[in-house]
Amino acid sequence: MMFLYLVLASLVAGILVGHLFTPDFGNAYEIMLYALIFLIGVDLGLSFSTGELRKVGRKALLLPFLTLTGSILGGLLAALVLGIEMRWGLAIGAGCGWYSLTGPLIAQYSAVYGAVGFLGNLLREILTITLYPLAIRKLNPEKAIVIGGATTMDTTLPIMARFGGKEVALVAFVHGFILTAIVPFLLPLILTLFDY
Repeated sequence: MMFLYLVLASLVAGILVGHLFTPDFGNAYEIMLYALIFLIGVDLGLSFSTGELRKVGRKALLLPFLTLTGSILGGLLAALVLGIEMRWGLAIGAGCGWYSLTGPLIAQYSAVYGAVGFLGNLLREILTITLYPLAIRKLNPEKAIVIGGATTMDTTLPIMARFGGKEVALVAFVHGFILTAIVPFLLPLILTLFDY
């Protein structure tokens, strides 16, 4: 629980620093993200034998498709409840937490729904960071990674590794990798197929 408070305090401190000082980091965040993914990959590679990697890989192949199905159905349900066009709900749901892609892609069709897609998927990432440690108390840690969507390959991976363990981290990485490969093709497809 202390870790959760530390994450929330870091978020608030970051917001305050960004609001008060507006430092220009350029693309340093991208370099740090690649370094983080590289270090986690090295750690996972040193921790598992080839047989264990194959065993974990089978588990990790089904979860992304369940995540994608659940996200799209959730977006469809939200569209029906809110009374908006089906394509906006489907597209926002299909973003799977990848806010930096979902927002701009949807914004090419609608600025309002682009902003909603950005915020909705950003909220998914933030909720994953704050709720995963709590969710694994009631759910299987491997199954709980679905809440992170595509972010399980990068930004939410350290949380899952810390609280779920190294085997969960490997499943989460594969899960996020598969979704990251699918979402850029699926989102434009949804937006063009349901363009009426």
